[in-house]
Amino acid sequence: MFTRFSMLLAVVATLLASGVAVADDAAKPAITNTIQSQLSALQKDDFEQAFTYASPMIKRMFGSPANFGAMVSQGYPMVHRPSDVRFLELREVAGALYQKVQVRDASGRIHFLDYQMIEIENGWKINGVQLLKTSELSA
Repeated sequence: MFTRFSMLLAVVATLLASGVAVADDAAKPAITNTIQSQLSALQKDDFEQAFTYASPMIKRMFGSPANFGAMVSQGYPMVHRPSDVRFLELREVAGALYQKVQVRDASGRIHFLDYQMIEIENGWKINGVQLLKTSELSA
């Protein structure tokens, strides 16, 4: 289960290194609403609701809300229980949209994540999340 997710993260990292363009900000409110809604569901341990914001690919990868919840709570504790969330720039990378998000965890540490977003027939969905290293951040 985690191996496939690691491969997805590697693909996302490769895309990020391939050139970045500024995205159309018209989609930003809907995208940030999707991410915020998932974060709110995660804070309540409502993994079933949080799973509804995942793309079809992510749903196939994890198979169930319980598997998805276990991955988030074990692999991304900073998004499971953030004390603060800030939405930064929305970018287009190789034709895909990425929303950069800053979260503060319960210990006060700040983390930066890139959410890959896709639009499907019923709105914006989260197609992957990458925890950014300090060296991957741009000014």
